[in-house]
This record gives sequence, C-alpha cells and structure tokens, in this order.
Amino acid sequence: MRFFVADDDRAIRRMLSDLIEDEELGTLAGTADDGDRIDSDLLNVQKVDILMIDLLMPVRDGIETVRSLGGAFPGKIIMLSQVESKEMIAEAYALGVEYYITKPINRLEVLSVIRKVIERLKMERSIDNIRKSLSGLMGETEGLKQPAAPPVPAIREGIKAAGRVHLSQLGMIGEPGSRDLLDMLQAAAEMEREAPFGLDFPLLKDISERAAAARLGPAAEPAALQKEVKASEQRVRRAILQALTHLASLGLTDYNHPVFETYASRFFDFAEVRRRMLELEDPGSAEGASPRINIKKFLQMLYYESRQGRAP
Repeated sequence: MRFFVADDDRAIRRMLSDLIEDEELGTLAGTADDGDRIDSDLLNVQKVDILMIDLLMPVRDGIETVRSLGGAFPGKIIMLSQVESKEMIAEAYALGVEYYITKPINRLEVLSVIRKVIERLKMERSIDNIRKSLSGLMGETEGLKQPAAPPVPAIREGIKAAGRVHLSQLGMIGEPGSRDLLDMLQAAAEMEREAPFGLDFPLLKDISERAAAARLGPAAEPAALQKEVKASEQRVRRAILQALTHLASLGLTDYNHPVFETYASRFFDFAEVRRRMLELEDPGSAEGASPRINIKKFLQMLYYESRQGRAP
C-alpha cells in the first residue's frame, strides 16, 4: 500500500510516517503540510492508495481538499482532527472519508484503523478484479475486445498532469506563473511530436511564443504576442523564485526531506539554493542581489521529468 500524509504538524507527519514504516504497512508516497498542495493528479501519479489528512490546516482544510478531489481519487481517505463536531464528522463521511480519528492520536487506534482500511481496500479490489474477469469472459463470448484503460495522465491532460504534480511538490502550484509553465510544457510536447529534439532542447523564446500564441489565439497581433511573452516570463520568474524559497525552507527544516533531495540540485544551481537558505536563516546576511533564476534549465528539467511521468 502507498500512503500520503497531509498535516501541518511536522511531528504528526513524522509519527505517521514512522508507524507506516515500523509496522510494514506499506510505503510513504509523499507528505504535505497543507491541503492546497494536494490534488487528484498528484495522488494518482504517485499511485496513492490511502490518504491520511488533517481536518484543520492553515490554507486549505481537509474538508475542502477532499471535496476538491471529487471522485477523481479512487483510494481511501482517513481524516484526523481535534474537532469533534458531529456536523463536521457527518460532512467528512458524506464526502467519502473512510474513517475519522480524533486527536490526540493514539498509536494503537491509528494502527487498527489503517489495517481495517487496508483490508477493505484489498477486498474491494478483489471483487473488482472478479467483475472484470467475468466481464472479459462475457466480452469474449460475444466476440468483443475489452479496451485497455489508458494511464491517468493520458486520461487527463497528458504531460500537463505530470507537470502539475511537480509544481505542487515545489510549492508553486498556486502561483500565476505555474499556468504559464504548464502551457510551455504543452508547447514543448507539441514541438517534439513535430520534430523529436532529444536532449537538444528548443530555445526558450520559441517555446514561450508558441505557448503565448495558444493562449491568445490565431488572431493575436505580433505586438500583443510579444507583450504576452514578456508578461509570461515575469510570472514564470516569480513562480520559480517561490519554488526556490520553498525548497530552501524545507532544507532548513530537514536537509533529508525527500522533496528537497529530489528537486534542489536538479532544478536549481545548488549554490543558489544554499544562498537562499542562508538568507532565510539570517535575513540580515542578504547582500541585496536577486537570486539567479534560470528559466530554461528549470523548464527543461520539468519537461523531461514530466515526460517520463516520474514523481518523487
């Protein structure tokens, strides 16, 4: 089983992570300190089976997050909360939450609930497999072929879905520039379909103009197109700066954090990450120079990682 833990309390995240590992319940697919870092694409690309989520979080709470998932997340949800309101609990169950655990957390209770959820999940999947087998036999009898289900990113928006996962992990999905980056991913994918470029990544200018043209439409004037390209570059630069700050903050808290280890040296020059960490640790140490943001390097890495469908 693959778990994802969302809680703004680092100690709770660590406790649940250790419990999952110590009791050999499965693997930890990821963690988040707020609900705004979670969407169905993230959970599906990470192949999450069980989401454990706190009710009260500063930006987007557990109820809002579960509601935003709709029916797009096929796994099970366990909600944690200090709130014991009957209305809250009823709403959580109505949204499809499997169990509601009241804080402070009792290790034995959590372990019992997780094992029950795992058993239910296994049973439902077993029944579903039987149904599919029967359906397949009936289809063969009638001379029909059952179409294979495409992967989740293909069902949704192709490379954009995988890209959205990475941007979410980088703590920048809420930035306006994230939309520009996703449009640029789509533009690069279209360019590669027309003429495979391997490791010879296209010019940033060409990608930006194609993405801007797709946003403005074929009737856009050249002046309007160039204006949009420049505005897009500024939005992207600010979004990437937010990602740099997010990574630096994670590094200060936990140098071995999986997101920090995965992204810091691959998406950025590590010297810049380290400098940002020092600035956050001691604001007075900043020399006033703006961080060097390499948009092309960031986009190129985002593209290759998203194209492979990889996620930390």
